[in-house]
Order: sequence, then structure tokens, then C-alpha cells
Amino acid sequence: MSNFHLAYMPLITYPDVLPEDAVAAGVQLAIALGYDLHVMTFSVRIPYLSPSVGSTLLNIPEMIRTTESNSRSQCKALQAMVSGLEHGQSSVECSTREVVPGLTGTAAAEASRYFDLAILPWAVDKPVIQELAESVIFGAGRPCVLVPSLPIQPVRHMALAWDGSRVAARALADASRLMSSDMLITVLTVQGEKPLEHGNIAQDMAHALQHRGLNARPLSVKLAGRSIAECLQQEALSAGADLLVMGGYGHSRLKEFILGGATHGVLQALQMPILLSH
Repeated sequence: MSNFHLAYMPLITYPDVLPEDAVAAGVQLAIALGYDLHVMTFSVRIPYLSPSVGSTLLNIPEMIRTTESNSRSQCKALQAMVSGLEHGQSSVECSTREVVPGLTGTAAAEASRYFDLAILPWAVDKPVIQELAESVIFGAGRPCVLVPSLPIQPVRHMALAWDGSRVAARALADASRLMSSDMLITVLTVQGEKPLEHGNIAQDMAHALQHRGLNARPLSVKLAGRSIAECLQQEALSAGADLLVMGGYGHSRLKEFILGGATHGVLQALQMPILLSH
């Protein structure tokens, strides 16, 4: 039987391909959350341009055909790998979309709007993977979960990064469908990183969640010389959380997209699954 909730996982095949353990972690997280999953692999289509002077010795059409063929083969390999994983009670389906280089992030963000949640497997030192994640996080209009290449546990304990901001409230709303009465929710507030309304906002939010019948507790910590991303992840892991929920900060400045400190930090050093909402 199909699940009411459906997650989306975009996978690129050019110029980088995600390691299989990262893809497997993404599938495991969808299953752990109780979501059905749609995996979309992207094959590359390279427009042919007339060769410039100095490149006439290169067989450009043959190079393009080889690159496109390799990309299609990678799509098939990723789909076969995903189909061969254990899916539990979740259903998993796969599709392929053809894109030209540079437009994959836009295509993935647009496709993600037809689903409830985007799952973004992570790999270090692969800038194209990071660019895809940023495009989906800030262009999807859907919550996104960054997933490191680590064993995934059932989500029984959620940490909510709370600073009283609009994006934090958006993240809370997006994460609410994952919450249940048998889940522990730690409301995590960091003192010393930015001005807060008052010192008890974690306690106030925990109380509000308790009124909804949820098992919530406040946790207020000090930044203590750490980056905000490091602090949030360290404290969430120390508390025993399986998933960190936080707002995704970012804004445009002319043609450059500027990430907020916490968002940039988790993208640089992801230590646990993180749900980001923008």
C-alpha cells in the first residue's frame, strides 16, 4: 500500500557521482521516517558547439557521446543499486531526467515541489553535490534533509534548533509531521551567538510542544568559542538526537548567493542527518 507521505531524492551523474554508501544512507533515512521514496537520476545532455581554433585535433562529438553514455550508465547503475536495497514497508520508485550541464540544480528544485520532503545524500569534497543541495534547499519550497554517509537509525529523538526566528518557525512547522507522542524532542537554544528575545525561549517552546501532547524538553547551551554549526551538531549528538531540525538561512546579493553561518557550516562539515527549511 502506498504511503501518504512521499520523499524525493535527486542524484546527479555528471561531473560527480555520489558514492553508493551515501545513496544507501538516503534510502535508509526515507525508510526510517516512514516515507515512500522517488529517486530521480539525472543524465547529462551536452549541446554540441563548433570547435574553436586549436581544438580541431579533438574529436569533440565522440567525447560528448562518451560522456553522455557514461552518464546514462551511471543512472542505470544507481537505480539498480537503489532497487536492490531493503525497503521495509516503504515503496521506492526510480526515474531519469535528462538535463544540460549547469541546470541540474534548477531541475531538481522544481521537481522536488511535487513531493513532501527532499532527501539529499551528502559527500565531502564534491562541490557539485553541494551546489545541488543548495539549489534544492533554497529553491524547493519543501523541507530538505541532508544525509551523511553514516548508518541511519530510526528517528526516535529529534533536536530542534530554536532561536525564535521566522526560519526556525518554518522548520518547526515542516518537521511537525515527523513528530509523534512517543518521540523525544529536545528544543536546543544556543546562548551567545545572536541576540535572543529572552533567555528562556527553549523552555517556552518546549512548553508549547508539551501542550500539543509531545514529549519535549528544553536545552540551553553556550556557544563557548565554537561555530554555530559545530555547536548545534555537537550538542544534538551529545543529547542523543537522531535528527537535527534547523532553519536554512540564505539570501541573494547581486549575482552571488550568500549562505548564513549555520547553513554554511553544516554544509561544510555534516555530522548527522539535518532537516533544513527555508
